[in-house]
Amino acid sequence: MSNYSTSEENYIKAIYHLQPEGVVTTNELAAELNTRAASVTGMMKKLRSKKLVHYESYKGFRLTSEGRKLALMIVRRHRLWEFFLAEKLKFSWDEVHVVAEEMEHVSSKKLIDKLDEFLGFPRTDPHGDPIPDANGRIEVVRSICLTELPLNTASTVAYVSDQSTGMLELLGHKKIAIGTALEVKKKFSFDNSMEIRIRQQPVTTISGELAKNIFVKYDE
Repeated sequence: MSNYSTSEENYIKAIYHLQPEGVVTTNELAAELNTRAASVTGMMKKLRSKKLVHYESYKGFRLTSEGRKLALMIVRRHRLWEFFLAEKLKFSWDEVHVVAEEMEHVSSKKLIDKLDEFLGFPRTDPHGDPIPDANGRIEVVRSICLTELPLNTASTVAYVSDQSTGMLELLGHKKIAIGTALEVKKKFSFDNSMEIRIRQQPVTTISGELAKNIFVKYDE
């Protein structure tokens, strides 16, 4: 795969996260990357010339098959580095994203494949996001929002939708992480808060706002 600039890769990854299979507008991407619409337009013309995006003025743009392949490789590198930082260097899960943002641009396929092997071919990053394999395939883990989990049903945290530093800090305070086993004991309709029990810990209460960002898997 050819080498691309950091800026180009950031644009490709942003398009993928906004709409993996669909059309993204100039304003949407400008907001995502905190830049001007004119800058987006200029970059889109450049990426179109490299056959990474389909783009028409005033209509929006989407990734080509080659653009999507590149996006998945960037995502793969990012999530493997996050896993490495968390598992091997013991970074907390609210620290790994910023560091991985820099490391994801090291594009050596041999290095990334060796890293994957060294880590034991992990399927998800520390936040529960799936890691694409060397061929860009993603294994989707079925999960439901904690708010939908039936009462007194054993489950395991599989994914966190809001991965902001504040949210991850709160989850850490509540001792909730990917792989945490928990049950919902009671739901309160007044504010959508709920009582949960984490294995070998007393029952605790979490807000509805927190609960809606936690996704779990369980045996039906």
